[in-house]
Formats: sequence, C-alpha cells, structure tokens
Amino acid sequence: MIPPSLQANPSLDRWVGFPAPGVVRIAFGKVEYGQGALTALAQIAAEELDVAMSQVEVANAATGAVPDEGMTVGSMSVEVSGASVRAACAEVRALFVAEACRRLDCAPGQIDIADGAFRLDGAPSGETYWTLSPAIDLAQPPSGTARWKSQDQHRLVGTSTPRLDLPAKMFGGGFIQDIALPGMRHARVLRQPGPTARLAFLDEAAAWKAAGDADLDILTEGSFVAFISSSEAAAARAHAAAEPTTRWDTPRDLPHEVTEAASLKDMAATDLEEGAPLGGPSNRRRLQAAYSRPYISHASMSPSCGIAWFEDGRLRVWTHAQGVYPPRLQIARITGLPPEAIEMEHAQGAGCYGHNGAEDAAFDAAFIASRRPGAPIRVQWRREDEFGHAPVSTAMRVEMTAELDAAGRLADWTTEIWTNLHVNRGRTLIETALPQGPPDLPPPNQATAFGGRLNAVPSYDIPAVRVKEHLVIHSPVRTSSLRGLGGPVNTYAGECFLDELAQAAGKDPLAFRLEMLSEPRARAVVERIGAVCGWAERGPGGEGQGLGLGYDRHRDRGAFVAVAARVSVDEEVRLEHLWCVADAGLIINPDGARNQIEGGMIMAASWALKEQVKLEGAGVASVTWDDYPILRFDEVPPVDVELIVPPGAPPQGIGEISLGPCLAAIGNAVAHALGTRLRDLPYTRDRIARALLAE
Repeated sequence: MIPPSLQANPSLDRWVGFPAPGVVRIAFGKVEYGQGALTALAQIAAEELDVAMSQVEVANAATGAVPDEGMTVGSMSVEVSGASVRAACAEVRALFVAEACRRLDCAPGQIDIADGAFRLDGAPSGETYWTLSPAIDLAQPPSGTARWKSQDQHRLVGTSTPRLDLPAKMFGGGFIQDIALPGMRHARVLRQPGPTARLAFLDEAAAWKAAGDADLDILTEGSFVAFISSSEAAAARAHAAAEPTTRWDTPRDLPHEVTEAASLKDMAATDLEEGAPLGGPSNRRRLQAAYSRPYISHASMSPSCGIAWFEDGRLRVWTHAQGVYPPRLQIARITGLPPEAIEMEHAQGAGCYGHNGAEDAAFDAAFIASRRPGAPIRVQWRREDEFGHAPVSTAMRVEMTAELDAAGRLADWTTEIWTNLHVNRGRTLIETALPQGPPDLPPPNQATAFGGRLNAVPSYDIPAVRVKEHLVIHSPVRTSSLRGLGGPVNTYAGECFLDELAQAAGKDPLAFRLEMLSEPRARAVVERIGAVCGWAERGPGGEGQGLGLGYDRHRDRGAFVAVAARVSVDEEVRLEHLWCVADAGLIINPDGARNQIEGGMIMAASWALKEQVKLEGAGVASVTWDDYPILRFDEVPPVDVELIVPPGAPPQGIGEISLGPCLAAIGNAVAHALGTRLRDLPYTRDRIARALLAE
C-alpha cells in the first residue's frame, strides 16, 4: 500500500537523494517546532535505508524543496509523514538492491547493507548507495510492492536518539530570530484595537522625533501602519511614540463578561448533532453536570517573527509557521503576487503547538517587503502583540447528561458543547487592516466543527451516545488551533463527570472505568496507572490530599493514555506527583516520546491551575506575563512516564495525547482532596474558596 502523502507526492526523488558521497538527503513536508519530528523521521529513513544517523541530511522545509504535506498538525508527523518516509525509503532501497544484484550477479537475499555500504554474503562488495546512484533514476513513482522492515528487524527505530535540532539552539542559533541578512531592515506594526477599527489619525511627527537620527520609513495602507528602519531600536521607539496618540474609528469594546465560557451560551451559534436524540422519561438514574475552560493563550516563550525579501519580482519568506505551502497561498492573496513568485522557507521558532502569531508575523513581513522591495524586512512582534493579537484557543462549555441502570452501569451519554472555531486560518490579522478586508468565513459544517467534538464521548463501551455542538462562528476574539483542539477539554469534562457517576453508583473510579473497557490495550494502561500511582492506598479523601486519574483513547482512534495526579490543596493546589502510562504503538524515539508526553502534562497542569485570557475593551486585556501567569519551574512536580509497546502495532501520534487525561486527573485529584468538586478551569484560589464556602 502506498501511503496518502506519497501518493500525493509520487516522485521518489522528492523524498530521497544521494547528493554527495556519504550523504543521504531526506525530505518531508512536516516541520520541526519543538516536537522532535525532524529526529524521529530521520530515524525512520536511516532505519529503512540502513545508513547511520550521521549520514542523514534532512532538507529544510521550503516550497519546491520538500513534498507538499500541508500543515504540521494533529500529532500526525510520525503517523502520516513517517509512513510515507518509510515507504519511500523502502522503495529506494529495493531499487538499489536490484541494481547491486545486477552488477554483482547475485540474489537479493545475498545482499545486506551497513552504513550505506552493500555487502555480498557478509563481505564488502565495493558498492555503496553513492556508487550505484548514477545508474538509478529516482524521478519515478513508487511501485507499491517494496516491503519495509518489520519491528523485529529494527536497529535504530525504538532507540533513544539525541535531537538533531538542539545543538544549534543550545549555542545561540537555530531560531528564526537569529537570522541576519545583509542590509536587513526592521519593522514594527501598529495594531488596530479590534478588527473593525479604522485609522483616523497617525502622529507621524512623534514617530519621526522618537526615531532620532536613525532613518525611518512609515508605510501606511488602509489601516495598516508599519515603522521601518535599519535600526531595530529606532523602529521600536517610533512605534512606541505613535501608539498612544493614534486615533481609531469604531474600535472594538468588549464587555468583561465574555471572558467566561458561560457567555458562549448567549451568542448566536450553528447547531450540529450526531447520534440519536435523547429518549423520553426513563426509570434509569439520570445525572447532569457542566464543565468549562476559558480562552487560553499559546504563551510561546518567544514572540513571533517573520522575514521577507522582495527582489527582481520574487518574494522570499522565512516563517516558523506549521508549514510552508498553505501560507504561500495566503501571502499571494495579501500581496497580489502570483504564488509561483513566492518562495517559503521554514525557520524554527520557540514552539507553538498550534496556530499562534507565526503566520501573521510572516504575512506582515511579506506585505511590507512587497511594498518596499530591495532589502530584507524583519518583523519582530512584542510580547504585547503575541498575547493581544495572536489567535487564542477558544473557551468551551461542556454540559453532559448520563443515565445509570439499576446495577450502576453507564447506559446512556449525551454531550452538549458550546465553542468557537478551533481551526481558523482563513481570516488573517493583516487583512482586517487592509482596504480589501478579510474574506468571509465559510458557512459552518461538520468539517469546520470537528475540532470541538474530539473525544466528546468518553472512550468506553457505552450503549447509547450523542453529541450536540453549538458552534459560535463570530467569536469575541480570533480563535484557532492550540494543542489538542477541543479534545483535552472534552476529556477533562467527561472523565471528571465519570468520577461523579462512579460516586453516584457507589463504585471505585478505577473499577468503574474497567467495567466499561473491553479493549485489551485500553485495560492495560488503566490497570497499569493504578499500579504505578498506588491507587489501592488512595484513601477516602476530603482531608487536603488527593489522588485522581483520567483516561482516553486519543481522538477515539489513536494512542491509549492514562494519567494519575497526586495533589495537596489548602488555599491553592500544589502538584505532588504526576504519572502517565501510554500505548502509542511503535515508538520511534523513546526519549523523545517521553519528552512530548511529559511536556503535554506540564502544559495541561498550567492550564488547570493558572491560565486564562481576560477579555475586555479592545480585545485581550491580559498582555503581559503578570496578567497571564503560567506554571513556574519550581511548581513542576516529579513526572513519571511509562510506555507500553505492543508487538506489531503501527506508530501513533504522541504530541497531544497526555493533555486531556492530565487535566482530568488533576480535576479528580482536587475533588478527592477537597471532598467537593470544581468544574470550571483554572483552579484558582478564589474558585477554591467559593467552592468550599458553597458546601
């Protein structure tokens, strides 16, 4: 079988090449933004080709240089791109083995390869990939007949390999912010106070005065304003001087009430349903609960950056976005240039796990460069820009209804969700300022709504289930994808409600879950999490110490994941220990997998205890680290991650899998510690106090 990405990019030379003796060039369309994909995909290639990791040169993602695999999303780099890399390399290996057999007059079974050198019956043959490559044209489609290695043949896959991208980053390079081009000019963009605001007055004199002796160029088109200088400091000073005196017509004015997820219920929405309608009166016991998470930010460690250079009719753009091909089409629309005149190159950023300001910074730079040709333009956002203008992850409210039969078994489940869009790349920030304005949003449908329904039903054997989603298209602020989309929130809500149902049924929460799990791999992770966290000694709770767990199958088709959390609670929640047991099939790089799972748990812990975007006035009101606290290093507990690798299982995504179960584990641990339940994230001191007073 030929994997979909390889079918879409069917020429083998797009994926594999041998450009110089001892060097194997591997290309794929996924990008590295902190998840370790570059290293894992290189391991897969080295494994199938039987070359050393030191011989692998990974092509940097750039239009024309790598296959078009769209955006790097959904924790699917290894699952999707990895399958194509593996298949392409297996095809190439088979072609080279056939050529070696022709030259050496032998059968394929007599050939083996080590570090790119072909051996005949275990002895050196004098042939290598590089001696054979002139005779083989890789500009051909895959045959679909080449067989890749089985798990028992692996020598590199399944071993912990150092990250290829870390050395440059550790020694002062490796990020887009480190790129310095000759004659580079720096730009700061003056942002509108909301998408409807229109420029009424710009104090150019104040900007010129603040720039001092440095050269300054002010670009204005519609309500888009950029201050450009060869001095980054001068551009920043001009921006700072002009910002407070600029006047805008029709700025946005949001009431503070829209900060809370409950406000979504008062907004116009499109209703989408799956499953049979809820039945009428029943003699089963029916319970209901509502959970929520507020708007949250990416809170990337470094604000976004974009670089563009327009010269001789061609625009070259550097971006740390999640891909290079889709943004090219948006830049063409913004600049008026044909897509074939635009070259996109990926440069790594400080991590985003979704749609942050990376694309917008590149769009800024591309537009400015198209209007100011001849010199590279670098746009560096401020922290206030990143918090205030990058897309945020939507707030969500999840209301659930469940029925227990006479034996206390879960018989019926309904989830009702209120959410904004989780994937929203069509309306760019810059286009709200340009005269032509942004394109209209497409009408909502099941495809645009999928992000809010991920894991909307718990991953158990439940006889009857249904989901109703209220999709609010026109949200108070721009929303788009953040790690896991709606899946972590739905898992949090569902798994916490399951603990409530277990209590109502008079059953232990772990045993209650096992009653509803027939899948052996699911049972294995749940049983194992109970063993590693000491569930048998959990105790009755209610005395400030709590132990909770959460489980799901990622997106109902991927990895099986269980997390446990131990907490102590008085005025605030303190994390004492986190555990995770995950079955994600074949693991390419165990150390990298554990890093991703642990990182997801720490991010989820920060969401659970700290993070909330505050909305008011022109938009986002929490634009500094003081306004938007995140989990600190000294608040991170010990984290243990255990991987179960069943034989023969294909690899599945890792990057998003631990967030939902970890949110739920913390929620259930806090309820166990307090003897009362908090349902709205984050678990701040005020919410704890209100919950205790309400008892």
